[in-house]
Amino acid sequence: MNGFSKYYQKDRQTRLNILVEQQKLSSAEVEKLAQAELDFELGDTMIENYLTQYQLPEGLALNYVIDGKEYLIPMVTEEPSVIAAASHGAQLVKKSGGFKAQVKERLMIGQIVLEQVSDAPTLAKKIKQQQDKLLTLANEAHPSIVSRGGGARELNVRILAPDMLSVDLVVDVKEAMGANMLNTMLEACAKYLEEELAVEVLLSILSNYATRCLVKVTCELPVENLTKGEISGAKIAQKIASASRLAQLDPYRATTHNKGIMNGIDAVVIASGNDWRAVEAGAHAYAARDEQYRGLSTWKLKDGKLCGELELPLPLATVGGSVSIVPLVKINQRLLELEDAKELEKIVAAVGLGQNLAALYALVTDGIQKGHMKLQLKSLAVSIGAKPQEVSQVVEKLLAKKARDSATAQQILAEIRGNK
Repeated sequence: MNGFSKYYQKDRQTRLNILVEQQKLSSAEVEKLAQAELDFELGDTMIENYLTQYQLPEGLALNYVIDGKEYLIPMVTEEPSVIAAASHGAQLVKKSGGFKAQVKERLMIGQIVLEQVSDAPTLAKKIKQQQDKLLTLANEAHPSIVSRGGGARELNVRILAPDMLSVDLVVDVKEAMGANMLNTMLEACAKYLEEELAVEVLLSILSNYATRCLVKVTCELPVENLTKGEISGAKIAQKIASASRLAQLDPYRATTHNKGIMNGIDAVVIASGNDWRAVEAGAHAYAARDEQYRGLSTWKLKDGKLCGELELPLPLATVGGSVSIVPLVKINQRLLELEDAKELEKIVAAVGLGQNLAALYALVTDGIQKGHMKLQLKSLAVSIGAKPQEVSQVVEKLLAKKARDSATAQQILAEIRGNK
């Protein structure tokens, strides 16, 4: 992407100017980006007992090519190395043509849970026979989604225990995440079931386990593209594949493996104004879908290439909730050049896989700490009171001493100030 070479080395104002020069944002939008903050009225609308704005930094991940289109991807995170790692992983993949992504379907699921059931199989059959009526009731409860081409699509019944059933409503929510929409539909259907079948409803609510909203992203890298110094690309690829296998075998490793994936995914989800907690919950449930918690991604060697794949539920929205009311979210959508929610889901999944590649690449070569060290030392320097013009000096001296503790950092800062 033109104009973004060595972007991380430029000062903040230059970075903002490039967005205008490259026609990614208007001058007015960049001004909002530079001074983004919530006014009291908006903050008080979004949460209860609003006091102030708790800020997290936002930056751009670069090098992402997904289905032939190159993206600038806003990411919001407090962890120093996340954006750098995501951009590095994407750069490795870009050399081989980028990521391929697909959204199999985009449907959300809600549950009406019935308790104190005396004959679960018979009741399940009765409810299934009422499917057409229940779908109609659901759509009548939220006609606006039907007018936009969405609406209730299926009704399924699962026996959870001899005395408990789940009636699952499957809905096309279009560009929304769909929580309020689904909950309204579910309550209408629950009322009908109570009145017509005399059942006891325990609860009616959306499920965040969005197994009908799966995204799959893949990439292939010739092993020679992974070469680092004296370590051959073939050796690095083999080690990445072995580390991936480990995450399929061992839940202890899988948890950290998936945390790295979610470093990237959460950062983009937050920047897009979506519910990152719902995404986290669904992703980790999906990682344990076969009754053992496993890595969400896989990396395998095939015909001289390292092949990566990531599949997970990603129920994201481009409208509704905070997506529609936070000004910065709209600017981030402009940066992403989004067409719809499916495209956003593909982008988020690709960042997850790119982040994972960068983490595994670092682990099997230099180790995870070396790549993170400078960024971590910058945070250390700031935490002990170094001013912006002093931070780089403190970092360089800490690296030279191979130290990373605050006492040494404070001593170095005192020496720097004493020499002035």
